[in-house]
Amino acid sequence: MELILSDRPLSLPAAPQREYIDLSQKKITPCVGCFGCWVKTPGRCVIRDDAPQIYPLIARSHRVLYVSQVIFGSWAPRMKAMLERSLPIQQAFLRPHMGETHHVQRLVEEKEAVILAYGPESQEEKDLFCRLVERNRRNMNFKSYKVFFCREEEVQEAAMQEVLSWNK
Repeated sequence: MELILSDRPLSLPAAPQREYIDLSQKKITPCVGCFGCWVKTPGRCVIRDDAPQIYPLIARSHRVLYVSQVIFGSWAPRMKAMLERSLPIQQAFLRPHMGETHHVQRLVEEKEAVILAYGPESQEEKDLFCRLVERNRRNMNFKSYKVFFCREEEVQEAAMQEVLSWNK
């Protein structure tokens, strides 16, 4: 399955086995850190909003395009909230992974990820975001990933080019 997870509306071609989610049209509240998804309802978030319909798609996807504004070297707030709310796809148990300690995944496909980042003003902010993605990749189960930066007015075209490359 292919997934496009965006913090803004995009117009992209549909395809079988491809989901497009515009987070700007979803109700995603921040994680409250209750760990209910590990203890009370394993694998399911206790918060009732749109996130429980989205994080299983993230888990099942083998290819993901993340489209996010970069703010202060991090994901845009809506994308960050969604990624944090994906905690139920991990278990409370820990394991050694690539010389570090990480959570055991709950049936999460390895992913080819592309991060289309827009908005950073400085090279320092771009470098900080790249370091963040590098740290995130292990918990997000990226087999491979690429980060592309563009200006806000280039996002639609850059996303279109990426998605069209998937059809080849």
